[in-house]
Amino acid sequence: ITVETTVLAPIAKVWKTWNTPADVMQWNHASDTWHTPSATCDLREGGSFVYTMAAKDGSFSFDFAGIYETVITNELIQYSMADGRNVQVKFEANGSETKITETFDAETQNSVELQQNGWQAILNNFKAYCEGN
Repeated sequence: ITVETTVLAPIAKVWKTWNTPADVMQWNHASDTWHTPSATCDLREGGSFVYTMAAKDGSFSFDFAGIYETVITNELIQYSMADGRNVQVKFEANGSETKITETFDAETQNSVELQQNGWQAILNNFKAYCEGN
């Protein structure tokens, strides 16, 4: 499944905002009823990340976690999630804009459409946050 957006910000800002835990906690949610109350990130090959995603009403939470396989600053992040699925995030600079293309292996519990919509919503939140800060 692939989602993408173009952020009206230079690559250095986009990269930093994507990978800084304090920023991740601000944009990493698919709807306003969810949030990320904690995030850790060791951005290096072999390093790991854990983003706790939770319903704001306290009814449900889970850890979105993985291990970084490839990290090329300002270009590429590849990681494997805790369940073994793979994700690739490409960053392409174009002057003062940055295109982000995120491709991930689907899981089997939810429809492809639901997964694509959820990941796109998170990416849209990233775009809005990055452009607004």
